Amino acid sequence: MKLTTIAPLGAAMALVLTTQAMAQTEGGDIWTGPYVGASLGYNWQPNSKANVLESLQFDTDGDGVYDDTVVAGGANAFAPGFRDGKGTGRDTSSSGDRDGKSAWSVYAGYDRQFGNRVLGGVLEGGQSYGSNSVVGLSTTPHTYTFTRRLDWEAAARLRAGYAFGRTLVYATGGLAYGKFKNSFSTTNDPAFVNNANAFSESKRTEDDWGYTVGGGLEHKVSDNFSIGVLYRYTRFNPNDYRVTVTQGNAAMANPFVNPMTTSGQTVIKRSNEQYTTQSIRATASFRF
Repeated sequence: MKLTTIAPLGAAMALVLTTQAMAQTEGGDIWTGPYVGASLGYNWQPNSKANVLESLQFDTDGDGVYDDTVVAGGANAFAPGFRDGKGTGRDTSSSGDRDGKSAWSVYAGYDRQFGNRVLGGVLEGGQSYGSNSVVGLSTTPHTYTFTRRLDWEAAARLRAGYAFGRTLVYATGGLAYGKFKNSFSTTNDPAFVNNANAFSESKRTEDDWGYTVGGGLEHKVSDNFSIGVLYRYTRFNPNDYRVTVTQGNAAMANPFVNPMTTSGQTVIKRSNEQYTTQSIRATASFRF
């Protein structure tokens, strides 16, 4: 075959291959590969019925079941009730929870594209600042406040999405891990009164496993860099924190230790074992 025939054929073939390569880059398999990134956004806790109606529960007879009533003068010592938030003093007032705060994470993952469908997995860890509290209001009068704060969290998530060229819409879900810090405060202590009970805490720091689900959108602004937005709902069930009340400097007839109505001590816990958060975050990823 003459050179004058080969050259045009070669040029045509080169043009076809170049066009296919460009199409592959722009709209084909552009999401396959590993990536690392970071997210920053806002985290909040929904004011669910379980949070709003939360109370304290008591085990006064030592049977390990929290179905007892603390009795003072023949009546319920916690008749004033319970409120979402923190106690503000020796009265029946409380302050609300600070439900919304900032959140951040770093992550690494891998995606695989099959036509327009994209499947992958991601590991991430960071902090979601926020806490919730419940206060018990007693007739003595004193306040008893339990606070639960999520310090650190991590997740292992799967992603499944649909690619519209350089834009990916996806759903995500998986296993979540949280490290919680619990705390207790009361006006029934020597800083406020002379005849105060003694309080001991168990499991101040608590680890818990839960789940997270959500979805997002990601767009490749270049071959190696993408930005996006991610929504996540996460739920944990931390329930190991307890406070044991003993006599301290209080009288023997104190409602928490009175031998006529208790086993000599009272153990207190929160009624709501759920800790749920929602977050919306901006993401930035470098793709290899």
